Amino acid sequence: MTTQTPAPTGFRTRLRTVRPDGTPVYRHAAGPGRPPVCVTRSDHEADLPHQPPGHPHAHDFLVLVYVERGGGSVGMGGTPTPLRAGDVHAVPPGRTIDVGPESLDRGRSWSVSFTPDAVPTLASVSPLAWAHHPLLALFAVEPVPGGPSATVPEAGRPLWSAWLGELADEVAEPDRVGAREAASAVLTRLLVGAARLAPSAPVPLDPLVTRVFEEIEATFHEPVSAADVARALGYTAGHLTTVVRERTGRTLLDWITERRMTEVRRLLRDTDLPLGVVAARTGLRDATYLVRRFKDRYGITPDRWRRSERT
Repeated sequence: MTTQTPAPTGFRTRLRTVRPDGTPVYRHAAGPGRPPVCVTRSDHEADLPHQPPGHPHAHDFLVLVYVERGGGSVGMGGTPTPLRAGDVHAVPPGRTIDVGPESLDRGRSWSVSFTPDAVPTLASVSPLAWAHHPLLALFAVEPVPGGPSATVPEAGRPLWSAWLGELADEVAEPDRVGAREAASAVLTRLLVGAARLAPSAPVPLDPLVTRVFEEIEATFHEPVSAADVARALGYTAGHLTTVVRERTGRTLLDWITERRMTEVRRLLRDTDLPLGVVAARTGLRDATYLVRRFKDRYGITPDRWRRSERT
């Protein structure tokens, strides 16, 4: 019988899109005032959170899987991947996961699902630079067919188990004083530990994706659309959106929106600019549109978010 810690209410998923091959891609649906991180401990089966076994899927958030003990296998990117004690699997957005009903037939695994917003160091970084950030080094590693992203040395495994247990405790009680800060601190320690296991030479970013990101970085503060970015690069919006989604797990418009919202949060946190000015500086139409988009994404108004960050 499988037992799992319950997923905290602050981290929910919604269907974002369905790929042409039928693979669903799930997005993180933020909960107001909750850390965007979920920890799931699975005994006997290595079910990744939110999706049923035997259900190939992808997601737009990051997942770090640690096998504490036991063995089994899962499908990652269409390749059967063994699970062994001490293995760490960094699952970046867009990679297809296929978890069978007996993925971990005797043992225990942990999965940590999160968005970079969960870590203050990453929250202020452009989302277009996440792939090159040192804390996410393991997520930039090209997976070895049939192998893990990395393996924790035996002497370090008790520490990993302790970190994961502590993180689970913090996200299970998000209303406790300091829970959000504590969860961020423990997650940072986990990411540092994972990054230290990564090879020194990460896979370079796809050249076309690099061009797309450069164009978004140069124009996101203007009222540009996905069609404008595609046109500047010599593609149709439909074609470029499909290519970017296949290579990153997100559409072209998703990346434009992500970049804008990162800047919106920075301006709300670091300045006293009125919402109309924030909207104008981030390529959004006006304050009303900004409020609607922000609340839809984060479950809270910009003004309330600004006050909560400052307190």
